[in-house]
Parts: sequence; C-alpha cells; structure tokens
Amino acid sequence: MAATSNTDWLDQVRWNADGLVPAIAQDHVTGRVLMLAWMNREALRLTCAEGRAVYWSRSRNKLWRKGEQSGHVQTVREIRLDCDQDALLLRVEQQGGIACHTGRESCFYLRATGSGWDAADPVLKAPAEIYPKGAG
Repeated sequence: MAATSNTDWLDQVRWNADGLVPAIAQDHVTGRVLMLAWMNREALRLTCAEGRAVYWSRSRNKLWRKGEQSGHVQTVREIRLDCDQDALLLRVEQQGGIACHTGRESCFYLRATGSGWDAADPVLKAPAEIYPKGAG
C-alpha cells in the first residue's frame, strides 16, 4: 500500500459532520464481512502509510490500531471507496482469525430469529484470554 504525499485523495472522501467515514473490514480471501468501524482523515492516511488498519474510536476519542492489544492485526490488501464516496471497504488479512472483541471471527455474529437475536457463530477465544485486565 503506497502512501502519497498528495492529500487530494483524502479530500475526495465525503466525511460526515464529525469528520468520520464508516469503514467495513472484509476478509480478502473469503469475502466475509468482519466488522464495521470508523475512520477520520488521519486514520485513513495512517492505514495507507502503514498497510494495517487504523481506526478512530468514538468511545475513546482516539486513534486505535486494530490488534494493538489483542494481536489481531488487520493487514490491508486493498481499500475501496463507494460510489457516493461516503463509505470505505477494507479488504484485509485478519491475523489470528478473530476480528471481534467478543473473540469471534466477525462482529456480525448475531442472527435475527423472529423472536430476537441468537449468536450464530462460536467464540473462538474468550475475551479474558485476548485482552489484559481492564483493556478491551
């Protein structure tokens, strides 16, 4: 992933009122949607420069590199911008096979049943084993 000093490409993204854009992470081999996160300009710039997913944490109000605590880094293979230029698709190689903080492959593990939501995918590793006490 080549970084460029020209930032015109960042200006082509339609950032929301908070300066963010949704970013969908998808497994580059299987096509499975792994997660949805948010990026600001700096997160997108760093993602391109480093070749690994960097997101903006709305709850912590700071940048976070996916896998910085868990080790479940997302190596970015390709980034696409949608036709409205207001959503990103990151095709990634997910280290460790776990993208979700719940210890599952995908954050989209809940399935509608008609009477509620049921977990459709197993926990691959308990969150307590992934994150140090107090982290996550």
